[in-house]
Amino acid sequence: MRKKDAVACAFVVLCVWVLMTSFLLLFHPLTSSKDLKKDAELEERLSKLESSLIEEAHVHDSLLSHIRTLINKNGIKGNENSLLDQVKSVVLKPGEDGDNAGVAEADSPDPPEPGVETDYLGADGDQVEQVDEGPVKGPTIAILVFSCNRVTVSRCIDGLLRYRPSKQQFPIIVSQDCMDTATANVIRSYGDKISFIQQPDQSDIPIPPKEKKFKGYFRIARHYGWALNHTFFTFNYNSVIIVEDDLEVAPDFYEYFLGTHELLKKDPSLWCVSAWNDNGKEALVDTTHPEQLYRTDFFPGLGWMLTRELWAELAVKWPKSYWDDWIRDPGQRKGRACIRPEVSRTRTFGKVGVSNGLFYEKHLKYIKLNDMPIRFTSMDLGYLHKDVYDVEFVKKVYDSPIISYEELKTGKIPFYGDVRIPYHTKDNYKRTAKMLGLMDDFRSGVPRTAYRGIVTFMYNKRRVYLAPSANWKGYNIKWS
Repeated sequence: MRKKDAVACAFVVLCVWVLMTSFLLLFHPLTSSKDLKKDAELEERLSKLESSLIEEAHVHDSLLSHIRTLINKNGIKGNENSLLDQVKSVVLKPGEDGDNAGVAEADSPDPPEPGVETDYLGADGDQVEQVDEGPVKGPTIAILVFSCNRVTVSRCIDGLLRYRPSKQQFPIIVSQDCMDTATANVIRSYGDKISFIQQPDQSDIPIPPKEKKFKGYFRIARHYGWALNHTFFTFNYNSVIIVEDDLEVAPDFYEYFLGTHELLKKDPSLWCVSAWNDNGKEALVDTTHPEQLYRTDFFPGLGWMLTRELWAELAVKWPKSYWDDWIRDPGQRKGRACIRPEVSRTRTFGKVGVSNGLFYEKHLKYIKLNDMPIRFTSMDLGYLHKDVYDVEFVKKVYDSPIISYEELKTGKIPFYGDVRIPYHTKDNYKRTAKMLGLMDDFRSGVPRTAYRGIVTFMYNKRRVYLAPSANWKGYNIKWS
């Protein structure tokens, strides 16, 4: 009987399940497109939350490492409350507490004094090597780090200190906006290894109603204008390398800028040197030739050097927002180019930010950071002068045989050497770039990394030029 009862019970349960399922299907139709859209929005929010939690975890690890370092270096001992009070006395300046730290006046704006470096323990607990100071050979170039509310700025600063050959030649200035207390405390913990300044104007910025959600871009432009004025005209430096707080640098970062500095100063057709290759994914660059440099009409940013003369030109008309798009406008660029590397000397780790991770998942996180140091100061970079480069580069490109994307993809090319894929329209370019894994957008009509309309990259270990016709007449701003 028990067996029959069990079978009967199972049958009843099955019938109930079938009836309930039928009811739900009849009276609750399949998810509408509106619901699907809500699900997509929810998924996007969950993705952003996940990224924020990951960064928060890194933040907590970074702060914990700093506290441990301070305890070890200052011989702090005692119970939990005693430890907290002593650590605060080391991290915070007299008169500050956890709520107000970083809101008081910025540290003295004087640049760091020359002196002998001592060993420094980074936020990850690893020793950061510093080189003893000697007479400075070559130019003094300030490093200006822009920071706001990421305590992971420590990752950026640690890298800059790790590879810095000279404190006197490369003074590091960290400029903070937002007045975030935790971030300010992390920056202060580096002591006299760096100079720390804070953007004093925290007032609301008048923003057009349609652009309220882009408020961050207005704040960034204000911060850049103030900090660059301060660095060039108060600290009185002649050259500055701009670094965002979410960048890590290559071992030859400083050598790269030292080697190209003279070129930037002497060639009026150049207006910046950038450490960044927008199409710098490992499969798209020649990692066996990290010494190769190029001219580009596209302003790359993400670790770039400019001179006092250029800033004096830009400062008087600095925009209220979207400064990086503004600087790419023909009215600012004036036909000038930047230098960029084959293999990037910077890489971003900042997925979460004002741009909400734009391009990060598809491109930025795959950028190859150079790990083969090059002695650029010992190289002849004369080939980058406009009068030389324009002749040799253009000849090399248009002497290259034309092939199709299909031939390139399949590898059915019966010869070695460089090849060229032509494009004639905006849509033609975007379609081909997308298939090749390149960034396919334009700014002021200029494709990323382009010079004279030509985009240079590697594909299956072969140099490829995505190029317009040989009688190219210039960029079409309507292609943006």
